[in-house]
Amino acid sequence: MLANFVRTHSLVSTTQLTIVLIITAIIFAVFIGIAVIKMYKLKAENKRLMDKSKYKSDVEKEYTDFTDSHLYDTKD
Repeated sequence: MLANFVRTHSLVSTTQLTIVLIITAIIFAVFIGIAVIKMYKLKAENKRLMDKSKYKSDVEKEYTDFTDSHLYDTKD
């Protein structure tokens, strides 16, 4: 009796619910795809900027010893 009542008085059919869920899943899949594409573009741009930036030359400089500067008394 309860199953018959639910079938006759339900506001949304199973088919309608399935269609809505499929459409929602497609929309979220599109958003995830757009986010992944943007992530790869940003990663490529970051790599390009790091390759030609001043930061790369600063990191690759050799260490310079500053212990012989005027702050230290090296003359006895």
